[in-house]
Parts: sequence; structure tokens; C-alpha cells
Amino acid sequence: MAVGLEEAFGAAGAFGGGLTAFPVVLQVYVACQLMLIVLVGAVPEYHIDQEGIPASRAELAKHIHFAGNFTSVVTEWYLIEREAYKVSLESSLFFSGLLVGNITFGPVSDKLSRKPVCISGLFFDVVFGYVTALGPNYDIFAVSGFFVGIVNGGMALVSFVLTQEYVGKFWSFTGSLTNLTFAVGIAVYALLGYCVREWRYLALVSNTPGVIFLLLSFMLPESPRWLYSQGKTAEAEDVLQYIALGNGKRLNLKLKPSAGTLRKDESAPGILNLVKHPVLRWRTVTLMYIWYVCSFVYYGLTLNAGELKGNLYLNVALSGLEEVPAFPLCMFFIERSCVFGSHPLCGYFPKAEQSGNPELRRLSCSLQFEYLCNDALVSLRSGRCKTMACFLLFAGFACIFTMFLPTNAGII
Repeated sequence: MAVGLEEAFGAAGAFGGGLTAFPVVLQVYVACQLMLIVLVGAVPEYHIDQEGIPASRAELAKHIHFAGNFTSVVTEWYLIEREAYKVSLESSLFFSGLLVGNITFGPVSDKLSRKPVCISGLFFDVVFGYVTALGPNYDIFAVSGFFVGIVNGGMALVSFVLTQEYVGKFWSFTGSLTNLTFAVGIAVYALLGYCVREWRYLALVSNTPGVIFLLLSFMLPESPRWLYSQGKTAEAEDVLQYIALGNGKRLNLKLKPSAGTLRKDESAPGILNLVKHPVLRWRTVTLMYIWYVCSFVYYGLTLNAGELKGNLYLNVALSGLEEVPAFPLCMFFIERSCVFGSHPLCGYFPKAEQSGNPELRRLSCSLQFEYLCNDALVSLRSGRCKTMACFLLFAGFACIFTMFLPTNAGII
């Protein structure tokens, strides 16, 4: 007897047969790449043994003395005073690449499937990561950082979606666990920086795990949800049986034909569909604004960890570990009663799974908004707007409170 996709996941084992372990642990590598500039761009104390700043770099090298016990791009290329902006410029280039990667990798993975896009992104992430570590000058270092941002952001997006599409009812757990692993990855990077004080070696060490992840990624199956949405029912059945074997089960699954498969005379829905429907347009704009504000504050605080007083490596580690308590709370609230559809890929749209409109069904599986709805803003996915509003209000008051903290370290 043929069954639906969710019933098949329930029979095979909703946790994905251990497949989720790979993309979850991959977040440690993603975190190391994203936080790279915090340590390799750190500015140690220095003094210049003459009045004024020498005009040439060669002359500056003779008169500047760095006091830190580590090296960075600042100490190698003397990015101080008039050149200090270049450290922030590299970070801006990285995040510009991140924007490009998030915009492009989503539609491409919807078109070509998740696995090859994820593997391609990981491959080029490793390649450009080594170029960053071995770049002979700042220009190559900065440009390679831009390309790392493109492939790192795109690959991380697709791997997150792949994590969610390997599981059934445990999507809330794996989504929170993925973000928890990213936070721990920041602390792991701080530990690497503490042990490896030469910036080029640190960049190499941080990038090398990507090679291991790249080799392991070829062993992953394709997303059964993507296969099913494309009408490739037989291939989806094979993946689900593989998941069942990973869960210690032997099943002979038969899936119902996918109702969301496009006919030959239909065109695939695009991003413009989000602005055609008034409800979706309003929700999209709201989510984009909230996402912008959360990212602005989060990365502003996290990337500024290297500028704080005290131990550089401890500050970076704490900037990641301080997130850890949030995820058990997040999982608790995710599991509250839902008012929208229960399908993990359709939570953004009301009852999209039961809709007879194939365009709306496929649109609900959009890669871009899967990531948006299942990450830090997961509470909105199940209609728990009050929960999200409470967290946002708490974060807002915390930011305001920091304005009144005393600047004298002795008081704290």
C-alpha cells in the first residue's frame, strides 16, 4: 500500500538514520570560516619609535614594534593608522559574498538538487580558504575572502536545509542543534587560535577540516524531500529505505505520487510569487526586516569580540558559548502547539501541505525561506508570534541596558 511522505518518514525513523550528523557537525567548519577575520585580523598593541607615521611601508617596518605574542594580517602588512580600514573592509567583502551566496545557492539547489550544490560549495570553500591562508598580499587575501563568503554562505544554507529534509518530526531538534553546533564552533576556533598564534597556520588549520567534510559529503544521499517534490518517487523510496537501515529497520516502502509535481505546461514559481500574494508579501517583508535586525546585532557583537578588553581568545570563545543556553529554550517553545501545518517544509504558509494549489505547495518548500523560518526565528514557523515577540523585546531591552553599563572595568 502506498503511503505519504510523512508516513514513510514515520515508518523509516524520523531522525534520519544518523544522516543529520554530517551537516550538523559541518557547522563547526562554517563557524571557523566566518570568524576567521576576528583573530587573523586582530590588532596587537604597538608603538612607533619616531614622531609621525612613516610614508612608506618599508620605512614603517623599521620603526614599528608590535607587543603581541601572535601574528595577524595587521602585523604582516602593517594595517594600522591610515591602513586600518582594510581589516574591516575584508570583513565587509566576506559578508557581501555571503549575501551573494545566499541569494544564488537557494534557487540553484531547488533546480539542481541539494547534494551537488552543497558539495560544489564545500569544494570551492576549501579551495578559496587555502588561497586566503597563502595569499602573498592583502589584495589576494581580501578578494579570496569575498569568494569564501559566497561559497561558505551558500553551502551553509544548503547544508542546513539538507539537515531538515533528512528528518521527519525531529526537525525542530535538528534545526536548533545545528545552530548550537555553530555556537560551539566559535569556541573551537578560539581554542585553535590560542594554540596556533601564527595567522597563516591558523587559517590553514581552520580550513583543513573542510577537506575531511568534502570527502565525507560524497557518501550522503540526496534529499528525499527534494526527490519527492520533483516526482522522483522511486529514488526517494531508495533514500528512505537507506534511512530505515540506519535506524535498524528493514522496510519495503511505496510512496504515493507527489501531488506537487509540475505538469509540462506549468512553469516553476519564483521569488516574485512572494510579492503577488498580499499575505505572503506582508510576512516576507516582516521576516526580512526582523532577520536584518537580528543579524545586524548578532554579528556586530560577535565580530567585535576581538576588540574587547581582556583575553582575546576567551572573549571570542564566550561570544559563542553564551548562545548555548538559548537553544534548549528554543526547542522547548518550538514544541508548543502549532496553528499552521505540521510539515517542516510548509510551516511558512498556512495549511500549505493540504492546499490543492501545486504552486503554493512547491513555493512552501522554497529553500530560501526554509532557512529563514527554521533558524533563530523558528517560533514564527508554528504561528507562535507572541513567543518571538517576547524574545525580540528581551533582546531589545538588553541592548538598551548595555548603554548604561559602567565603562570602568573595576566596577564590573
